[in-house]
Amino acid sequence: MADRVTVIGWDGSPLTAAARSALGAATLVAGAAHHLALDEVPPHAERIRLGSVALAARRIAGHRGTAVVLADGDPGFFGVVRTLRAPEYGLEVEVVPAVSSVAAAFARAGMPWDDAQVVVAHRRTLRRAVNVCRAHTKVAVLTSPGAGPAELGLLLEGIHRTFVICEELGTERERVTILTSDKAADHTWRDPNVVIVMGGPVTAGEGGGWIAGRDPAAGPRGWALPADEYGGELGEGETDLLRAAQLARLGPRVGDLVWDIGCGSGAFATEAARCGAAVIAVDRTPYACGRTTLAARRFGVQLQVVHGTAPHILENLPEPDVVRVGGGGARVVSAVADRRPQRIVTHAATRDAAELIGRDLTEHGYEVQCALVQSVELDTRAWAEKERSVAFLLTGELARRETSR
Repeated sequence: MADRVTVIGWDGSPLTAAARSALGAATLVAGAAHHLALDEVPPHAERIRLGSVALAARRIAGHRGTAVVLADGDPGFFGVVRTLRAPEYGLEVEVVPAVSSVAAAFARAGMPWDDAQVVVAHRRTLRRAVNVCRAHTKVAVLTSPGAGPAELGLLLEGIHRTFVICEELGTERERVTILTSDKAADHTWRDPNVVIVMGGPVTAGEGGGWIAGRDPAAGPRGWALPADEYGGELGEGETDLLRAAQLARLGPRVGDLVWDIGCGSGAFATEAARCGAAVIAVDRTPYACGRTTLAARRFGVQLQVVHGTAPHILENLPEPDVVRVGGGGARVVSAVADRRPQRIVTHAATRDAAELIGRDLTEHGYEVQCALVQSVELDTRAWAEKERSVAFLLTGELARRETSR
């Protein structure tokens, strides 16, 4: 068992006295190649090239002596400290932090970053990281081989973003490049790098916020807002309570991509975007597309509006996590089910239509729920019925073994 493990963050600046002292006493040093080449690493110490942190942690746990782990930036921020502190290794960890690569990237760009989302992109999480870039105006992406600036740019096809790409921060080869997302795939980028992805109304803000990332209190309080918030009359599938039930069944969240097919006024698409999800809103009429764009602008959310008729227009859209089908009936629901989103929600005006959709979803392997949703709006001056709405609400959910994709 190692007597002590000190994790030292390195940002290219001279090591602190505490870091030099820990390194001088080390009998084992783990780090990347450029860390192990530092003059302060004792020549007699065992050296481990840091690839898998879990494998290094096992080596350290079996070492008799004093161990040091060197890591870029702040090792407690999406870094090695989390793995080293896992109970199975039994290590006592001390940390000497440095400026994180995210903080350094924003410093190079001369921008504040308390209002930024921060995500890590691996091959496995790249799609979700891209969805965050679709949904938010300022995102820092910690990249990895195979999930770098070029891959981000390719997956953001059709979405205009500005990239600030910071390569090899803190080293003599440091380079900062600013370009549009569609140009990122034209270059080869050096690892490690951080990509700041910006798009939409990015402003400095006079007083700053009170919480890091996206302010959850932005916009009006509540969900399923009334029709006048969206410019007037809504379609039959957009009534307040039905919309609230649709949101509840789908549960859109940060990292998700939501399709809203037959977006109408944009009420559902806007509210899904307010949840932090990326949204693609589809409609066959230019009027609906225009209303949706205006609604998103009014509420300060990012979404992509696609003009076209489903199901054909859906063929080239990126893979969704959850889908609301507001129009198109059983044929569109069936086409959506072929793409295997985790959840699908739609509505039907009659029981026969609901049964047809429900059978098709079942045949596609979805577990189906159906509820008759009825709402009656009352005029509170006379407590008389003002408007009545009735619809069958259908939800399809994939079996759990498929939702882990």
